[in-house]
Order: sequence, then C-alpha cells, then structure tokens
Amino acid sequence: MQTIITIDELRSALKPHRHQNRRIALVPTMGNLHAGHIRLVEEAVKKADIVVASIFVNPLQFGANEDLDKYPRTLDADKLKLEAAGCDFLFTPSDHEVYPEGRNTQTLVEVPGLSELYCGHSRPGHFVGVATVVCKLFNIVQPDIAFFGKKDFQQLRVIRKMVADLCIPIEIVGIPIVRADSGLALSSRNGYLSAEELAAASQMHQVLMDCADKIRQGERSFRELEDSALNLLESSGFKRDYLRIVRQEDLLAAQTEDTKLVILAAAYMRHTRLIDNIEIDL
Repeated sequence: MQTIITIDELRSALKPHRHQNRRIALVPTMGNLHAGHIRLVEEAVKKADIVVASIFVNPLQFGANEDLDKYPRTLDADKLKLEAAGCDFLFTPSDHEVYPEGRNTQTLVEVPGLSELYCGHSRPGHFVGVATVVCKLFNIVQPDIAFFGKKDFQQLRVIRKMVADLCIPIEIVGIPIVRADSGLALSSRNGYLSAEELAAASQMHQVLMDCADKIRQGERSFRELEDSALNLLESSGFKRDYLRIVRQEDLLAAQTEDTKLVILAAAYMRHTRLIDNIEIDL
C-alpha cells in the first residue's frame, strides 16, 4: 500500500491505472478505523481493481462545540489494517491540501431538504461539510465506485442525491452496519464510552429491534411507536435526540401505506452522541 499526502501525487499515481481501464474504488473515512471501515475496504477489493482509502478528519462537518480536537487519530494502526485488507493507496491530506484558501471562502455543496432533517437539525451545517468534502474527494480521486456504511443512513441518502443531482458518474454502494456482539453499531466514538456505558449503549439496538418487530407485526401508529421507543431509550440511560420512522427513499415521515421504511435514531450516552438505524421491508 502506498501512502500519499498530496492531490497531485495521488492523481499521478492513479493515472496509469485509469489509462488501463482499471476500475477504481474510493473508501472515504476519518480514520480510527474499526471492523466496519475494514468491511468497506474488503467489499471494495471485491468490486474494483484499485482501492483508494482516504483518512481526513474534516473540520467543515464539525460544529463549534463538537469533538474535532479530541476526535481519535490512530494513523499508524489504521495503515496496518488497510494494508491487511488489500487497500492499494491511502490518501491522507492535510487541512491545507483540502482547503488551500481556508474554509471560510470554500465553495460549499448543499443538498437541500435532506440535509436539514434529523442529524442535520441537531448538527446545523454538518451535511454541508459532508457533501462538500465528499464532492472534493470524488473530484480528486475520480473513482468509478465509492463505498459508505449504512450506519450513517442519512449521510448515504445525502451523498446519493448529490451524485444524482450533480450528474457525478460514480456508483455509490451502501454496506450494512457492522455490530459488536452486544448489537451496538461500531463507531469511532464508541471509544469515548466506559465499559458500563458501552453495556448501556447496546440497548439502542434492542429498542430499535423491538420497534421494528411491532411494525412487522402490523402496528401502524408510527408516532406512538416513536414516543414509546424514545421513552425506552431514556429509561436505558440515554438522553434523547430523535427517533423517527421514515421512508427509505426520501426520509420523510412514514405513512401507513409505505412498505420500505427505516427507523433512524440518535441519542446521547453521557456526552457521546450515537446513531443507529434499522431498515424494514414489508
């Protein structure tokens, strides 16, 4: 695996592969890699000839009071995991490389509507930062295919819409959530939790599964189910953010006739914000 830090160097390294019509995949990450990230790389290896992973802790998607400074950075360990998974190139640009004229004058990419819901409401500007950096990475790497985890379900929908709206010729692949034995969705932020908090946090998945089971059994009082599930999260030690039963296609509130649903949830375990979801196909 070759580690590259500049855009020019990466483009030069990929040029001969592109001329040979090799299929190039991109796996964008912010590092501190866990088994969920590695699953993305493994799937990319199956579907492409050349795999590029990026590690960039994007300041544009962090709010003023969020955890940018303490976000875990484990580059040496990440390199070992990526190489073992079959990654060909690792792109680790600096903030200046990505935003050479500074972030205050950076052209922004906004996906209206979707970006303002749920996590976008709780973290204003977050999805503008995500869409902007992903669009830049797409232009830098120019991959044929890109891989994202379904844990960030709303993020995946935002990226899919951006690609469609801007006519970006990249196939977007969503990979199912990788979970711990307890059911907790793997996340870099899980490292902030104590052993006791980790055990309590696993209840989020259980609450979502219970809610999904009720829907599969015919319950259609979606707003009542949401309220009940939020109360269960609070009784498990969470501070609520949101829990919504929505349509997979546009993330708008589910109606009784809808058949492709997803339950989206976000809540705080102490100071750590966790997200999860369950897709339901009726």
